[in-house]
Amino acid sequence: MSTRLEHNADATRYEIYLDDTLAGYADYAESTTGDRKVRDIQHTLTFPEFRGRGVAAQVVEFALNDARAEGFSVIPTCWYVEKYIAEHPEYADLVG
Repeated sequence: MSTRLEHNADATRYEIYLDDTLAGYADYAESTTGDRKVRDIQHTLTFPEFRGRGVAAQVVEFALNDARAEGFSVIPTCWYVEKYIAEHPEYADLVG
């Protein structure tokens, strides 16, 4: 099964595709205060038929890595993103 991760900036979300079928996503809101850029990751969703395959973890990891690369800090409004960061302390520096 092929996996593709994409940043869909027009829809303000990160998407994961399994065999070219949308399997889930993490949506966000973006803001800037002065020189501080923030992505508030508000919701993570895995479609029922793809649950139990690590889809949410993959899309959240992709979102966090992209936020870091783009110079954003992250607000983990979504409970799953908050839990993921707590379990992966290498992303704790993004929270702000």
